[in-house]
Amino acid sequence: MKPSFDFEQLYVFDLANNHQGQVDHARRIIRELGRVAASNQVRAALKFQFRHLDTFIHPSHQQGSSNKHIPRFLATRLSKEAYALLADEVRETGMITMATPFDEESVNTIVELGIEIVKVASCSATDWPLLEAIAEHNKPVIFSTGGLTLKEIDDLVSFFDHRRVPFAIMHCVSIYPTPDHQLELNQIELLRRRYPNYVIGFSTHENPGDLAPVYVAVAKGARILERHVGIPTDTIKLNAYSSTPEQIDAWIKAAEQARMICGHTERQPAPAEEREALASLKRGVYARRPIKAGTELRLEDVYFAMPWSEGQLASSKWTSGILAMRPLAADEPLLIADLAIPEEAEKQVLFTAIHSIKAMLNEARIVLNTEFEAEFSHHKGIANFLKIGATIITCINRTYCKKIVIQLPGQRHPSHYHKRKEETFQVLYGVLEMEIDGRHRTLYPGDIQLVQQGVWHEFWTDTGVIFEEISTMHYDDDSFYEDKEINRQPRSARKTIVNHWGRYQI
Repeated sequence: MKPSFDFEQLYVFDLANNHQGQVDHARRIIRELGRVAASNQVRAALKFQFRHLDTFIHPSHQQGSSNKHIPRFLATRLSKEAYALLADEVRETGMITMATPFDEESVNTIVELGIEIVKVASCSATDWPLLEAIAEHNKPVIFSTGGLTLKEIDDLVSFFDHRRVPFAIMHCVSIYPTPDHQLELNQIELLRRRYPNYVIGFSTHENPGDLAPVYVAVAKGARILERHVGIPTDTIKLNAYSSTPEQIDAWIKAAEQARMICGHTERQPAPAEEREALASLKRGVYARRPIKAGTELRLEDVYFAMPWSEGQLASSKWTSGILAMRPLAADEPLLIADLAIPEEAEKQVLFTAIHSIKAMLNEARIVLNTEFEAEFSHHKGIANFLKIGATIITCINRTYCKKIVIQLPGQRHPSHYHKRKEETFQVLYGVLEMEIDGRHRTLYPGDIQLVQQGVWHEFWTDTGVIFEEISTMHYDDDSFYEDKEINRQPRSARKTIVNHWGRYQI
C-alpha cells in the first residue's frame, strides 16, 4: 500500500509530560522547538500524550498509587481546552501536530482537536481495543516496536495494511535512558528488509548529549527520528533521556550531516574532481624499445608507468593484437590515434552482461540452483545484445515449464507469438513494459500478465527487470517473430545456450 502521508525525513519532538501541567511552559517549549526546526529547515512534528485520566486510571489508584507513573500523570494533568491551545501553537510554528493516545477516549480527543498524526506507543502496540479505535479514523499512524516480537510486528503491519491506514514503523527500545549495548540499531535494517514498502524510523531514549546513535541510525536507514523534549528551569529538572532545544539543534544537525555523508542510494556518476584525481594516478602504456610501423604489439614490447595523459592508451585498455601504425621510439607514449586496436570479441559482450545479471539477481535476493541452463537471446546479433536481448534461465521444462527472465536496463525483446505455449509472467524485481495484443502495460513487482497462444507480445525495460515465466511445455520451434528476418535465422544464430553461466562454453 502506498502511504497517503509523507513520513519521509520527519523529526518528532515528544513533549510527553514535560509541560509539567503548565500551559505557559508548554508553549515556551513548542515555540523554541519550532524555531530550531525552522532554522534547520526540517519537517517536524510536536507530539502530545493524551490520557483520559478519570477512566484511564483505576479508581483505587487515583490517590496514593504505588505505580510510579500514575502520580506523575495526575500531577501534570492538562484539560482538553489547554491541549487545543497548544495544538494551535504548534501549527503557528509550522510544525505538524501529533499525539499518542493511551485509551479510546483520547482517540476521540485527537479527532476533535484535528491532530494530524497518531502515534502508537510500544506499550499500546498489542492493545487491540485501542488499535481498533485508532484504525477507525484512518489518520496516519506511526507505531513503535519496543519489546515486540517479530510476530507481533507482523500482526501490526497486517492490521493497519488491511484497514488501509497509512503507517510507518519505529525501531524503539523502551529502556530509559537506553545504554549503548541495548540500542540494537541493526534492527532498523531488519525492519527495512522485512517491510520494504514502509518508512522505518528510530524512537530514541539514549543520553541526549550522545550523537553517535543518530549518526548510526541514519546510516542504517532510519527516515523518522524521535526524541523526548523539554526545557529545564530553576524548579524543573529534565529526566536523563529528554533533550533541551539546544540539544535537539545539535541532534538535527548531526542527523542531517549523516544524511549528507551517506549520500545517494543509487550509484551516481563520479564527480569531475574524483575523475581527475583517479586520472592523475593512472598508468599509461609506453614503448619499451623502438617499434616499427605495422608491428603487432606484445607485452614485452611495452611497459606501464605513470603518468597517463589524455589521448594515451591506458594500462586498463591494454589488449593483445594492437598494431602500431607508425614507428615508435623507446619510452614514447602509445597514443590511441597511432594504434589500430582490435574490436572487442563478440562473446565479451555476453561475459560482461553476465556480471550485471548476477548482480541484479543478488540485489533481488533470487538464488539459483547450481545446475541450470542459461539462454542468451540476441535476435539482432550478439553485438546488439544490450539493446535487443534477454537472458532466460530454464528451471524446469516438463508438461509445465518455469523460467526466470532477466533484462538489463534498456533491453527489448522483439514482438512474437507462440502457437502451442501459453505463458504467464510475474514480475519479481524492477519494472517491465509490455505490449500485448496492441495494448501497452506497465508491470511492477507482483504484477501478473497472461499471454495466450497466438497473442502478439513484446517486452522491454528501462530499469532492468527480473520476472518468472510460468507456462505449458516449451518447444524450440514455437516462437514466431513479427520481424521475418529473425524467423529466417537458424536458432543457433540468435541464441547462445550454455550450462550454468558458461564460463568456458561461450
